Amino acid sequence: MTGTTAGAPPPEPHAAPHPARRRGVELSLLVCAVLICVYGYVAVGLAKNDAVPPDVAGYGAGLGVLALLAHLAVRLRAPYADPLLLPIAVLLNGLGLVLIYRLDLETPQDRAAPAQLVWSTLGVALFIGVVLLLRDHRILQGYAYVSGAAALVLLSAPIFFPPVNGARIWIRLGQLSFQPGEFAKILLAVFFAAYLAANRNALTHASRLIRRLQLPTGRVLGPIVAVWLVSVGVLVLERDLGTSLLFFGLFVIMLYVATGRIGWIAVGLVLASAGAYAVGSLEPHVHSRVEDWLNPFASIEAGQGPGQLAQSLFAFASGGMLGTGLGLGHSVLIGFAAKSDFILATAGEELGLVGLSAIFLLYALLVARGFGTGLALRDPFGRLLAVGLSSILALQVFVIAGGVTGLIPLTGMAMPFLAQGGSSVVTNWIMVALLVRASHSARAPHPAPVDVGTLSPAPAVRQ
Repeated sequence: MTGTTAGAPPPEPHAAPHPARRRGVELSLLVCAVLICVYGYVAVGLAKNDAVPPDVAGYGAGLGVLALLAHLAVRLRAPYADPLLLPIAVLLNGLGLVLIYRLDLETPQDRAAPAQLVWSTLGVALFIGVVLLLRDHRILQGYAYVSGAAALVLLSAPIFFPPVNGARIWIRLGQLSFQPGEFAKILLAVFFAAYLAANRNALTHASRLIRRLQLPTGRVLGPIVAVWLVSVGVLVLERDLGTSLLFFGLFVIMLYVATGRIGWIAVGLVLASAGAYAVGSLEPHVHSRVEDWLNPFASIEAGQGPGQLAQSLFAFASGGMLGTGLGLGHSVLIGFAAKSDFILATAGEELGLVGLSAIFLLYALLVARGFGTGLALRDPFGRLLAVGLSSILALQVFVIAGGVTGLIPLTGMAMPFLAQGGSSVVTNWIMVALLVRASHSARAPHPAPVDVGTLSPAPAVRQ
């Protein structure tokens, strides 16, 4: 006779299996990433000098040590973190160093690879510091207003410094220069996530129906209008189209994720389009970039030779499907921005459409894993923070790739991890560290039970 004996205690449920840590997978991928970068370094030396670079062992060992130290930090403090985040960051950073070194061979009087290696080392050190010291990403929610105030200070600071290449986005102190807007994007992501997590109910339910489109009421419309005005103000004063679009797009995306209201997207697109059209028509520096975008070959027709965008398009065309090979292109003809804004043109020419697609897939995978982390988290702040950080990377890649390929006007931003720029590579490593910490919280066993449907309001943030 089957069944349980009357009065016998019910069988104990089986314990949920612990998720795999997969640190071995991460280590294997890191080894592959380092080997790919070393191979690229050797390929450049063989193409340019018919010899293996003499310092290839030091380059490989240095990159391998940095990757190993970052891996040990993750293994120690975030053992359940996503195993793909760190290897992708190492591979992109290593490829960036290879491309910058390749361009340095064409400009021996202006070598950028050594400085970029120092900044990359600092970025990895900060990655390790964040992973080791930040035990819980929710701690950042208590510093929302501090983050917002610091971001505004950093955004405003370049106004008081001379413009560089027509835009006021740099702070120069002697030989040291950095872009405070790069650090401000992380602080704004923290502020937006905390604000939206605390006010999501009001933003979700306060809406009106206009022709079957749910739009927010005037009372709750204030924050997005304020952010729009700040974005346009930054654009006018600093002549920086990319940063303004990035910050405004970040806020609209996070607002949509927090509320699920399509009306926010509609309002955001209308305001962004109006602001971009007005400033693109009235501000001379931005207007010149729009004119170059509309007719990139105008300088050739005028007998002045190809401009930067035209040279970039020539580089992509020269690369074809498989590329000319590392070290065999001519993208250095682009000029002073070949190592920063237009470094993607070097990748397109020398790696071809196949290599360029692989790079875009790496970015897409990094963003997708970040979004997946946000979906897996149970606390609203962590969910919004992970989505916000991933959106920053996605927006940057779209804006930069669109600019150098002629899809949209140029913005002057740096390609994450690939391009020359200390501020950019440092902040990118910090963002990856925050995603690693958040993914550990999402994947770790026995998370703190949180009922998403009956969440209480977020705690008051520190002033």
